[in-house]
Amino acid sequence: MKRIFTILGIIAAVILIGLFSLRSWTKSSSPEAITEVDQNGLKIKVTYCRPYKKGREIFGGLVPYGKVWRTGANEATVIELGQDVTVAGQPLKAGNYSFWTIPSQQGWIAIFNSETGQWGTNYDQSKDVLRVPVVSRQHTPMAEQFTINLIPATNGADMMLIWDTTEATVPFQRR
Repeated sequence: MKRIFTILGIIAAVILIGLFSLRSWTKSSSPEAITEVDQNGLKIKVTYCRPYKKGREIFGGLVPYGKVWRTGANEATVIELGQDVTVAGQPLKAGNYSFWTIPSQQGWIAIFNSETGQWGTNYDQSKDVLRVPVVSRQHTPMAEQFTINLIPATNGADMMLIWDTTEATVPFQRR
């Protein structure tokens, strides 16, 4: 019996080391980043991973049009809202959400989902809390690495999603 526990312990250790090594390797290709704004009663924090273009066609290629995208790499992007807000004119309660998008050539859909902590490809539409259309446009110069910026705006902030030659804006306002 002692031998079985020893073998199981070794297997568990090898699996844990492998998982931490895989996490470190994926984070080196798409490093984790945090962007946040805290002003005039509005507090938003976004935690995400930043993939690189690496010569690939991004929107309409690596990120297909009309399909849900994890909006970053690795784990699902998480947005923390310190208070109730409106997003593109629609109400959203304070809390933590995974953030997804559906890119298209005519504009994007921003999705706030109640499930957090999942790997970025494990999306469950039944847990969507809010879906709103947002504006996208051409961006110059070309951005090699995916970036999310929170830019203070009147009574709120604009979340800018920038990668390759595309930029999408998700507007937040205090309620």
